[in-house]
Amino acid sequence: MKATQVSKENGVAKFKIEFSQEEFKEALNKAYLENREKFSIDGFRKGKAPRKVIESHYGKDIFYDEALNALLEKNYFDAIKEMELDVIAQPLIESPVVNTDQPIEIVGSVEVFPEIEVKNYKGLELEKFDTRIGDAEVEEELKNVQRKQARMETVENRKSEDGDTVIIDFEGSVDGEVFEGGTAENHELKLGSGQFIPGFEEQLVGKEAGEEVDVTVTFPEEYHAENLAGKEAVFKCKLHEIKTEILPEIDDELASDVSEFETLEEYKKDIQEKLQKEATDRDVAMMKDRAIEKLYNENNIEAPQVMVKNELDNMIYDMNQNLASQGLSLKQYMEWMGKTVDEVKEDARPEAEKRIKTRILLKNIIRIENLTVSDEEVNQMLKKFADQYGMTEEQVTEMAGAETLSYFKEDALTKKAVDLIYDNANFVEVEVIDLDKQ
Repeated sequence: MKATQVSKENGVAKFKIEFSQEEFKEALNKAYLENREKFSIDGFRKGKAPRKVIESHYGKDIFYDEALNALLEKNYFDAIKEMELDVIAQPLIESPVVNTDQPIEIVGSVEVFPEIEVKNYKGLELEKFDTRIGDAEVEEELKNVQRKQARMETVENRKSEDGDTVIIDFEGSVDGEVFEGGTAENHELKLGSGQFIPGFEEQLVGKEAGEEVDVTVTFPEEYHAENLAGKEAVFKCKLHEIKTEILPEIDDELASDVSEFETLEEYKKDIQEKLQKEATDRDVAMMKDRAIEKLYNENNIEAPQVMVKNELDNMIYDMNQNLASQGLSLKQYMEWMGKTVDEVKEDARPEAEKRIKTRILLKNIIRIENLTVSDEEVNQMLKKFADQYGMTEEQVTEMAGAETLSYFKEDALTKKAVDLIYDNANFVEVEVIDLDKQ
């Protein structure tokens, strides 16, 4: 097999693939063996007629299409790789002329990934974000740690207060009838948390353990259960126990309990550094997003409709997977939305086109700048993936086929293109975001 690119313009590559007579004859014989069962010829049992007999009855080209299709199916992607074409659609193949004494030449054309000139990807003007972590946010993080280390203690000799956790039985009824889902025993409820219907928790404040209380509330008009929406309900409650949260002191002891540090000051310094890194990472990610958005606005390009269609199909597939994880079907969701799949696709078309155009811009920057990814960089990505999912590098390598490795490589190249845009941007200083003063 020999593949040759004839031309490439306006997003379409023309090519020819040449097969030797030996390859064609082998494919013809295979086509005969796979299809002879279909032919009934007098004097032969079905499927036993020799190839020459079948060809004499039905024409010498009876197996040509089957043989040529098999050759293309087997060799097309190798040919594309040989011609270094980045295809985005199925090829259009012209009917070949077959001569029994010459190589078989198949001519075709295929849509390829657009090659464009990208404007203004260097020197983009961007606002520089510089979030600074102050003492207040460090203190807030310490309070979060303190709350996580809290212990619950049963309250004796006092009534319930806002913020307490109460253990209750309750039974709800509307117009004297107990309703489904309105009954529970030994339920933990933190007063003031807003977990229950408005007004419920407030009526349990100021009560004692062992006390029985009738709580009267009205379900909101927009309540999800239509049979209860807007109706008054009475909940018979029995308060078994009152618990309060005991917070540890924020001191050296807490620091040593929850970290590798012996003193609170060391721990606070570590918190500040980690929070600052997280804030800086968020700033950089936001600036990179702004850079891509600005690049998109600077370049008015067309998105091949075949790529948009594929992206829309992928978006619907992702939606279906997400719904399935929630126990819903795509059909149920469409009925709830009152739309068809085609209507949802049309709504998503602007986003799909934007994604494709952005991909085209970044991939062309990769081409223009001749960005590459080394085997070592791919291995580092595989190691990171392995660590993230608790696997060994060998397991990831075995699991990852050529397509997965190609995805890792393309993802790394895309990140390099984004980094190049970011590194070459002109940053305009803006007011520093000091979270200590927010």
